[in-house]
Amino acid sequence: MKGFLEDANYSIGLLDEGATLADVIDNCIYEHTHTGKKAFYVGDLGKLVRNNIQWQNVMAPIKPFYPVRCNSTPGVLEILGTLGIGFACSSKTEMALVQDLGISPENIIYTNPCKQASQIKYAAKAGINIMTCDNDIELKKISHNHPNAKLLLHIATEDITADEEMNMKFGTTLKNCRHLMECAKELGVQIVGVKFHVSGSCKDLQTYIHAISDARCVFDMAEEFGFKMNMLDIGGGFTGSELQLEEVNHVIRPLLDVYFPKESGVNVIAEPGCYYVSSAFTLAVNIIAKKTVEYDKLLPSGVKQTRNDDEPVFTYYINDGVYGSFASKLSEKLNTIPEVHKKYKEDEPLFASSLWGPSCDELDQIVENCLLPELSVGDWLIFDNMGSGTLGEQSTFNDYQRPLIYYMMSFSDWDEMQDAGIASDTLMKNFFFVPSCIPLGPEDRFSTAA
Repeated sequence: MKGFLEDANYSIGLLDEGATLADVIDNCIYEHTHTGKKAFYVGDLGKLVRNNIQWQNVMAPIKPFYPVRCNSTPGVLEILGTLGIGFACSSKTEMALVQDLGISPENIIYTNPCKQASQIKYAAKAGINIMTCDNDIELKKISHNHPNAKLLLHIATEDITADEEMNMKFGTTLKNCRHLMECAKELGVQIVGVKFHVSGSCKDLQTYIHAISDARCVFDMAEEFGFKMNMLDIGGGFTGSELQLEEVNHVIRPLLDVYFPKESGVNVIAEPGCYYVSSAFTLAVNIIAKKTVEYDKLLPSGVKQTRNDDEPVFTYYINDGVYGSFASKLSEKLNTIPEVHKKYKEDEPLFASSLWGPSCDELDQIVENCLLPELSVGDWLIFDNMGSGTLGEQSTFNDYQRPLIYYMMSFSDWDEMQDAGIASDTLMKNFFFVPSCIPLGPEDRFSTAA
């Protein structure tokens, strides 16, 4: 098989109609069993295409700006760039990555709420003008380093839950917006719109109604100061579920039609990150160690033991953890359940088990308690919905090695890109054909390390 570019660090396996994601995982595990059992990802880039079609069907004309921090791997960025999506960047590195794709500065927003002066200067030099701001100190810093900046005032939302009370919150109050506009007027800085963000964990969609109403108040306030506002950013928080997308759209569409109708000239954008990439990536990890532990150590405090004392309880250590692909586990609950790769009988007994990363750190717990058949060192576990969080970031813990990434796409998704006329010649050179159910040798890898 061919398909690698000398100047590219990835390629995409184009699967025939007889091949499935499970086949790809089987083939990769076959390879790793013979060459070294490293953790790896399989990324279905066709899922990005399908998610974008879904977005256009439900949320258009709201334009998506993808937050690069969610997953900055080259295959993802190039596919999304080809789809015509904008990018929300939080650092100079991310801005440079996107610029290398040939994305115009108008389609890039600098969204970090706490910007370094040097990176503001970089954005100014690159012509990236749109950025967010939520306090007067940040405003003065921007005015000094980027006089041509066009600001979106980041307003706070009322979506704080008990689980989020200790998290850092950004966004200013309506009362403070007037003060910021006064400062901007004195400094000669343009304010062109409003941004808010509703967390994906927020269950009360009425939060969107309050946020959009507050945004309208800020727009009205801006008229008093002579600012010409033309952009509303409704942030992220989209989980990837079509149902959730439709529920959000059902809530916000009537209000947008009233407060920001098409004739108002206000462009409404959003920052769907997890929505695009989370379900597109599957992580395969290998069990590197195993031991038997006391059952009561797995139980939360106050929970009574109900099992048979004769049943073994297992702790498994895998070759990836919170200092790698599971970094988000440090701040939120894992939203995926491990699946055992090897075949086992339906009536095979299940045992209380816990999963830990390779660091031997007490924080490096992946799954506190789950039921699994008895596994052996060398067995594989599969985690779905692993496309958002740490892909593209480099851990500094010990000798952690970033898992390889194997990109793939089905013929039907490839045809969809071709028919839509959105597949560039450069991108198409990264594809190569993968026959159905044929084990891959070392020379036939789907990709190099991202």
